[in-house]
Amino acid sequence: MEKRTILTIFLLGVISMVFCDKLHVKAETITRETIDEVDMRLKLLNKRAVKSIKSRDGDIIDCVDIYKQPVFNHPALRNHKIQMKPSFHVASSETPTSKNDTSHQVVSQTWQRSGGFCPNATIPIRRIRRKDLLAANSLNRFGKKNPQPHLYAATNTTENHRPAVVYVNDTKAGLGQVNRSAAVLLTVGYNFIGAQGDINLWNPRVSSPEDYSAAQIWLKNGPAESFESVEAGWMVNPKLYGDTLSRLFIYWTTDAYKSTGCFDLTCSGFVQTNPKVVLGAALEPCSSEMGPQYQMTVSINMDPSTSNWWLRLGQGNPVGYWPGTLFNYLQHSAILVEWGGEVYSPNVKKSPHTTTAMGSGDYASTLEGSACYVKQVRIVDYSLALKYPEWVGTWADEDYCYSAYNYIQRYGVEPVLYFGGPGRNTLCP
Repeated sequence: MEKRTILTIFLLGVISMVFCDKLHVKAETITRETIDEVDMRLKLLNKRAVKSIKSRDGDIIDCVDIYKQPVFNHPALRNHKIQMKPSFHVASSETPTSKNDTSHQVVSQTWQRSGGFCPNATIPIRRIRRKDLLAANSLNRFGKKNPQPHLYAATNTTENHRPAVVYVNDTKAGLGQVNRSAAVLLTVGYNFIGAQGDINLWNPRVSSPEDYSAAQIWLKNGPAESFESVEAGWMVNPKLYGDTLSRLFIYWTTDAYKSTGCFDLTCSGFVQTNPKVVLGAALEPCSSEMGPQYQMTVSINMDPSTSNWWLRLGQGNPVGYWPGTLFNYLQHSAILVEWGGEVYSPNVKKSPHTTTAMGSGDYASTLEGSACYVKQVRIVDYSLALKYPEWVGTWADEDYCYSAYNYIQRYGVEPVLYFGGPGRNTLCP
């Protein structure tokens, strides 16, 4: 009896060892296949560098031949002729707040303190690392937002002939904003070819690697279920960037984030012309509670001659553009502009709510020194002049979690958008 028991145990042990070894081999094979696929993707994303710069925040910046940048991977843009500068000039505007504003302009990215810039005829690109791709939920979705059927905004006319907004937030109809909470100032109903704003820079808490928090400008056109959008601002996005630093970002889509578009240069779609700005690079310094306030000027304008959408930062040279040929509706103009904040999380509009903060993490009502803001809110029409929109409205998906407030102190003083919030709290369980 004992011999049988010993023999049985021995046989089971052998079978177990063989079975486990097969599992180990299979797991090892899958890992190697994944790494091979990741390395192939890295070759597409990271172009051969003329020079590389190691940033003190850990980034590696590659100086890439301007004619070998990722945009030329796009089948429709392989023979694209680069427009080196826009053919238009937008007239600036001066207001009481622009004269007396003591906020500091954000003029540097962390990598610029590491010494040296890229040579002529090259552009700086943040290198994507193997660990960035391995951390992604899907290689095909790396650098992309999750599909988000958007809040539908249609225009009507009120008695005073100003545009009115018709809101539809019906998830069953496919128009709800899934996993997204926003607090914004918006304007609709005209043919906008540009927008601008001075966005306060903060470093909000992001509670999960799946979450991100952004402050930005959107220009949109098209139907709700497949809208087109160009976007720019700053964000904290651990899944994409591998840390919790506040970083410059851009985005575009032609189908409500379903399959087209991406952050920064993680896909083909943005033509960079500036040798001194890195998309996706860390920004500094950040604002502090009741301390110095720092801001960045973000401007997106369409060139009427080419339909290319140009991005500018500060008062300096343009960064580059999204080719007009990428778009259908935005090839002509935008009909919706938004300024403000966005939090993406699987745990928004749910209980328990995410604790990821928006803006500074304080509500809009705390105003200057505590809340995140957008000053110098402007649109551009075909007059090519910066103007305050004739009509604006505020919108927040979750007022008790994140709020928006267009603060008008007194007549003749520039309105300021304040926005943000802490996420989960006693009012937002």
